[in-house]
This record gives sequence, structure tokens and C-alpha cells, in this order.
Amino acid sequence: MILIRYHVVMKKRLLLLPLLFTGLQATNYDALLFHGNCTTCHFETETVSAPSMMIVRERYRSAFPNKADFVDYMANWVLAPDKKTSLMHDAIEKHELMPELAFDLETLKSISGYIYDTDFSKSHQGHTNRHSK
Repeated sequence: MILIRYHVVMKKRLLLLPLLFTGLQATNYDALLFHGNCTTCHFETETVSAPSMMIVRERYRSAFPNKADFVDYMANWVLAPDKKTSLMHDAIEKHELMPELAFDLETLKSISGYIYDTDFSKSHQGHTNRHSK
């Protein structure tokens, strides 16, 4: 009887392992997408050629505290940037309108979800300090 319970418990735990690793891979993939593309212009904590991601995230989270709304608005805006629907008119005045990128909507939603979830002022998945010596 004890042996049967052990096997049932172990089967349940083993079934959950792939789900755990799938979640980790999704997070790593989203971080890779963000750090491999967005940080070319949007540094995490520094405004140089575009507003920092800290500023972008703060502005969008103020307008859209709900993650689904944040992700939907950001992804659709980045898909087809438009000055009229921008939340960052000051940044457009300083840096010009963000160019259209060759990403599909689902990829942009993945990146937007990563931005929503990531506190760029703290160490996080994919974080590197560009100015470290």
C-alpha cells in the first residue's frame, strides 16, 4: 500500500516537472527577445537614444495597471507606432517616433509581458550592466 502511494505521488510530481521547465523556458525566451532587441535603443535605466525601459514601464503601468491591458496596448502600439496614440509625447519630441519593427503581434506580446513583469532597477533575467568595466 505504501509503495503504491509513493508511485502515485512520484507520478504527479514528474508530470509537473515539464510544466515548471516550460514556464522557465518561456520566461528565458521573453528575456532573450527583450535583451536581444529592445535594449539596442532602450537601455534599462538610462535614457540615451530612446527613453529608458524604467521610464517606459512606469508610464505604461500608470496608464494600464492591469497586465492584460498593458500588454495589449503596448504590443499593438509597437506593432504600428502612432504619435496620436502614444503615451510618451515628450519622448517623441526628444527622440522622434519609434520606427516600425518587423515583429509579429505575439512576439510583441511576449516582450510586453516581460516588460510588465520586470523591475529594471533590480537585477533580473538577462540583466547586464553595459557600463561595468
